[in-house]
Amino acid sequence: MINKKDILNASILIVDDQQANVLLLGEMLRDAGYSCISSTTDPTAVCTLHRKNRYDLILLDLLMPVMDGFQVIEGLKEIETGGYLPVIVITAQPDHKLRALTAGAKDFIAKPFDLIEIQTRIHNMLEVRLLYTTLELHNQLLEQTVLERTAQLRESEARFRRLTELSSDWYWEQDENGHFTKMYGPVLDMLGIRVDDTLTQSRDDQGAIWNETERELLETYLENRRPFLDFVYSRLCPKGTRQYLMVSGEPMFDPYGRFTGYRGTGKDVTSSMIAKDKSKEVLSPFGYA
Repeated sequence: MINKKDILNASILIVDDQQANVLLLGEMLRDAGYSCISSTTDPTAVCTLHRKNRYDLILLDLLMPVMDGFQVIEGLKEIETGGYLPVIVITAQPDHKLRALTAGAKDFIAKPFDLIEIQTRIHNMLEVRLLYTTLELHNQLLEQTVLERTAQLRESEARFRRLTELSSDWYWEQDENGHFTKMYGPVLDMLGIRVDDTLTQSRDDQGAIWNETERELLETYLENRRPFLDFVYSRLCPKGTRQYLMVSGEPMFDPYGRFTGYRGTGKDVTSSMIAKDKSKEVLSPFGYA
């Protein structure tokens, strides 16, 4: 929120080739409580001064030699690329008012000066200017925060992916139609899926015989968009050996709750399952299994 102190501390530049007008405007502003007032009688110096000091308000006379106020406005536009030109023009020519506003000035002060008009227009102009500046700074901070949060999320995701890769044999993601969009490791081979040149997916078990009950249960999880953890299913390979696979997956949803696909991990647990079966065979004669 902009308060009176912020407005009175705003930086103001007075530009007029007549020193008497500069002194008069300066005195009026100081009497009203403004404290940061600068001035110049050289219109060619305005852009350099503003680029260096970024004034909150420029009181600009239009009729000046060498470089008139309209030319100064054009130069200021190259500095104020955000589109807000903090300029109030000073003119005694009624036809110049509309031209100045069209050129980019935000308001005007008529000559001869009226104290109440000057104070009111400057106060209103500065209030809007400071609000605009505050909003611009807020947007910059918000944009920077978004960039930082995005970088953190990407770093976190990369760390999660790396940990996932280290703790599993493969990682996979599917879209809402069941098509694989991201894969790490031998996903298709482990799941018995073939993708042809047209990206069409089909079963390709290469002679393996799946435990259909287990496979149908897994497909039921996927069809019903249910999460599953450490689900083990198996297939009998052509050489007569049995292979065990353990998969985990969770459905993904967008911020509006719309289903966007699945992601999960998989691992070949054949060795541990065979070892487990052998331990049962050893223990069963003694009544432990």
